[in-house]
Amino acid sequence: MIGPATVRERWPAFLGSFVAVALGVAMVAMSALVLLSDGARVPDRLAGAPVLVRSPAGTPAGGVFVENPPWSPERAERLRRELAGLPGVAAAVADRSFYAQATGTEQREGERQGHPWSAAALASYGLSAGRAPATADEIVVDESLGHAPGETVTVLTARGPRRFWVSGTTDGPGYHVTDRRAAELSGGVRTIGLLLDPGADSGRVETAVRRAVGGDGTVLTGAARDALAPKRDEMTRWIGGQVLTAMALLSAFVTVFVVASAFAFTVAQRRREFGLLRTIGATPRQVRRMVYGEALVVGAAGAAVGALLGVVLAPALTGLLIDAGFQPAGFEVRLRWWVPAGAFAVGPVVALLGAGAASRRASRVRPLEAMREAVVDSRPMTRRRWITGLAATALGAACSVGTAFSGADGMVLLTLGTAMGLTTGLTLLLPALVGPVTGALTRPLARRPGATALLVRENMITAVRRTAATVAPVLATVAFAVLITSSVQTTRSADVAQRAAAVRAEAAVVPRGTPGLSDAAVARVEGTAPLSTTVYGGDGRAALSAAGVTADFGRAYGVPVPRDGTVGVGADGTTADATGHATGDAAGDGADALAVTAAASVSASPAADGTAVVTAAVAAAHGWREGRTAEVTFEDGRTSHLRVGAVVDDSAVPYQLLLPRDLVRAHDPSALADVAYRTGPDPARLPGALGAEEVSVEAYAASDDAEEERLVRIFTLILVAMSAGYTAIAVASTLLTATTGRVRDLRVLRLTGATSRQILRALAAETCCVVALGAALGLAVAAPALLGTVHGLREEAGLPVEPRVAWPWLAGTVAACLLLGTAATVLPARAALRRMRRT
Repeated sequence: MIGPATVRERWPAFLGSFVAVALGVAMVAMSALVLLSDGARVPDRLAGAPVLVRSPAGTPAGGVFVENPPWSPERAERLRRELAGLPGVAAAVADRSFYAQATGTEQREGERQGHPWSAAALASYGLSAGRAPATADEIVVDESLGHAPGETVTVLTARGPRRFWVSGTTDGPGYHVTDRRAAELSGGVRTIGLLLDPGADSGRVETAVRRAVGGDGTVLTGAARDALAPKRDEMTRWIGGQVLTAMALLSAFVTVFVVASAFAFTVAQRRREFGLLRTIGATPRQVRRMVYGEALVVGAAGAAVGALLGVVLAPALTGLLIDAGFQPAGFEVRLRWWVPAGAFAVGPVVALLGAGAASRRASRVRPLEAMREAVVDSRPMTRRRWITGLAATALGAACSVGTAFSGADGMVLLTLGTAMGLTTGLTLLLPALVGPVTGALTRPLARRPGATALLVRENMITAVRRTAATVAPVLATVAFAVLITSSVQTTRSADVAQRAAAVRAEAAVVPRGTPGLSDAAVARVEGTAPLSTTVYGGDGRAALSAAGVTADFGRAYGVPVPRDGTVGVGADGTTADATGHATGDAAGDGADALAVTAAASVSASPAADGTAVVTAAVAAAHGWREGRTAEVTFEDGRTSHLRVGAVVDDSAVPYQLLLPRDLVRAHDPSALADVAYRTGPDPARLPGALGAEEVSVEAYAASDDAEEERLVRIFTLILVAMSAGYTAIAVASTLLTATTGRVRDLRVLRLTGATSRQILRALAAETCCVVALGAALGLAVAAPALLGTVHGLREEAGLPVEPRVAWPWLAGTVAACLLLGTAATVLPARAALRRMRRT
């Protein structure tokens, strides 16, 4: 019963721990609720099919989300016919996708909204007006575009803009053309949807389908169809999961830190109280049990509030994550009762962990401590603390040295090790550092006339534990805020400089509102435009990022380029020349010439003597050596054997494979170029309908990973905000507890003639000095790690890299600590002084 009574009597001392536990449990509960909610769902364009068959998956890669390899054209058609002939199956429809975008609209990278009209039968929506497309120049579009049947619409394809007649509209998204036109514009088939006869037994049909498919695919029914959700949504959820996991772990860690700091300071202030308990017969075990009881009460109360907050705020957090891009649109959180119950159990455990060291320290208080009158920290450091602090500091210094000589992968871990080691070490050594450092920095205050400055200096030097307890959270927050933000900005600056220096070009033509550049846009640029695609090869048909390039690419990047020995010949007589454009009788004039279809993708034979350029990592992973043959599967499902012409360094090109451009175009009619580098002297003339604009190479390098940079920036903001928030709790709690325990000192100052204004001014000045000391030590912790990162980046990139200190973040963090610390000191002291005047 002593524990609850103590918490009730000394609630200001436990307020910070209570708030920290409540926020930590709330964050754990919210994160768990979102992570355990399955936000994936089958796309609307496939939701009308009760049974879906998906092609076999390739070898997965951690953090990389790509579509399964397509079936070969022959296998896809044979499987579709087999499934269509099963009892109870009304139709088996092969789903295809290709790039299509109406001018004036925007699409994200990787979107493929074009489909054959037959696949519209698999959707949960249908025609809202007009009829199905019957000729190659007809199209059915989303009614939200505002086009009526009979009108014309210009649609961007991988070849360029093409004019279609609108034959009808749907009440759902997408562009639907005839099956033949879709086969010319799209790659291979990855999904076959089945429509069942009325009254058919779905269970029997599913069994028959599984028997027919065998190992050639995966049969999906019911909720399992959610596996066909767009890969970009799966990647978004994966990124969001990493963010939520980091937030939950950081909350739990910092909660333990705050509780440990609060209980350590509380125990130091209550040494006389523990001495009295020992004097009247309390054993060390009983004292330790009492401290644990206080922690259990605080942890349980904070956990109850935190679990409730987690349930209430989870939907709001979901909305913020969707807006920030960490969860896909339409994601909904699902409440499960056992999640807040499990989060509630975290609270007492975290509180007990934080109070462990303080309880042991309290149990070692001797009975004679009850006779102490002066609160002077004569021996703030123990031998164990000295050893641990010096060891952690040495470890951090060693990591700092290693950062300057490590690669990109090890640099992140060593930077984090530097920050954690130096932060832990200096925090443990603070009681020994506070006295001499404060004495040296505040020596000018001793020479100022008046007692206020001298009082501030002597209070900081005398109350070492109180000063150290306040400096520690400020140190940790400033160190991590500066290190996280500055490291991100410095690394980003180095990456931009390295990418810009790697290309020899006058300018870059980039997409504007489109997922990539069409052939029509590329044709207006004098230079090189890598045609981005995905191929599947090596062990387990792993997905590999590839690009179709020409000789100009080799001159721009200074690397060897692949060679293609043949040119694909289409069924309609078209051929693809070295620039990737169609030629022959099927090529028309005007806009149609820019959008002539790639029928070669269906019937062309890959070059028997073609070559490929691969990166060193891919070559090592799949055993591909120069002169050996590599088997790769393209987007149309066809397989080709290419000779490895060269192996280049991983940092030399932004792709894993380089292939002949006309070969990629023949097998991937929907491929788009990520960028076109202009090597000629004249700027490119780009009509607005092409969705492209010219920028400097440096500007493109800075915006190449704009979406990734935005997510990293938001993630950084979240981590820094959480760290600063917990620091504010720790600082406010420590100063509130210290000020509440200094009522006797305030009374003495009043009796000696000090005015209330002088006392409040002295307390505010003391808080400013403490925060300034913490900020200075935090910068001292961040500086070695940041300088080591800069040195490592210089060595790796071979370019001058300058440290980028995020001064706005630093100023904001220090200002927040200062404002909260001053409020937590001055407001309780002002209330105590008012009570003194009344009495």
